[in-house]
Amino acid sequence: MTTHIPASHRVHTVIDSPYGALTLVAEDGGLAGLYMEQQRHRPPEESFDERDSRPFGEVEAQLEEYFSGRRTEFDLPLRLRGTPFQRTVWEALLGIPFGSTVSYGQLAATIGRPAAARAVGLANGRNPVGIIVPCHRVLGSTGDLTGYGGGLDRKQRLLGFERQGARQLMLPA
Repeated sequence: MTTHIPASHRVHTVIDSPYGALTLVAEDGGLAGLYMEQQRHRPPEESFDERDSRPFGEVEAQLEEYFSGRRTEFDLPLRLRGTPFQRTVWEALLGIPFGSTVSYGQLAATIGRPAAARAVGLANGRNPVGIIVPCHRVLGSTGDLTGYGGGLDRKQRLLGFERQGARQLMLPA
């Protein structure tokens, strides 16, 4: 059972993952941040407020299931702060299936803004809840790995992990 965080109260914890330490930030009863070490656009440490692992039990459980290949979608309350355009992009990211990728242009078309691929890329880079809001599933128009706040090596590893998991899901039992 997840503990509710009082409104305007932020707490954080740090957990280990196959991709390095992850800082989880909760606000107003939902996950407001998942930041990797040395992530571009990572807020300063002091903005995470007090450390408390209690509200993150379900987040940790779902991440562990994902990293062990037993979960392909997350079901967590999110508190994403950003502009209306950014939140539209982040919502569209949630629709990209596990093991799949799209281009920035395809994502722009999905949100009804086909000429906004560059703006979609910028919004993608500001995603505050990496992995769970799967910004790593977006590629350049030629299929190349392009910018990723957590670093291109992590993006490549996450995509490889998901492709392998997607192939395993398709194998007959």
